[in-house]
Amino acid sequence: MPNLDIVDHQILKLLQADAKLNVNDIAQRLNLTKTPIYERIKRLERTGVIDKYVALVDRKKFTPSIIVFLSGSLNVSKFEQTQEFYDAVMVIDEVLECYLLGGDKDFLLKVIAKDLDSYHEFYSEKIASIPHIGEIRSSFVLKEVKHTTTIPNMELQ
Repeated sequence: MPNLDIVDHQILKLLQADAKLNVNDIAQRLNLTKTPIYERIKRLERTGVIDKYVALVDRKKFTPSIIVFLSGSLNVSKFEQTQEFYDAVMVIDEVLECYLLGGDKDFLLKVIAKDLDSYHEFYSEKIASIPHIGEIRSSFVLKEVKHTTTIPNMELQ
């Protein structure tokens, strides 16, 4: 991993706020010339610090939807069985995020559905067919208080 200095952190902060900023804009905001900014961005991309650029879509601008968090346990005795769970989850479009947990639950899924009826159908048809799932609990989001994709300045390893 590369050592990041203050300029690298500033570049990352700017790009996380607006990935469409061009090299000239970033250089101007940081009072630097564009060539070193360009080289730094290319190094951050090449080393994987910048993974990809995406457009964040406001789901509220589309059909109304609900967010549901599913937490649960897995009935597995071998690593291969856990991998079957991962593989099944990866191809379900409604699953936005999946986390393996330590503690009293084994996994957490963030799911999007059009409404409660759609969620029930999704749960019955897709979640119930995922291999090795034990107990599951669903929690419905009532209000989104904070949602960000920005990682605050932290030291890289």
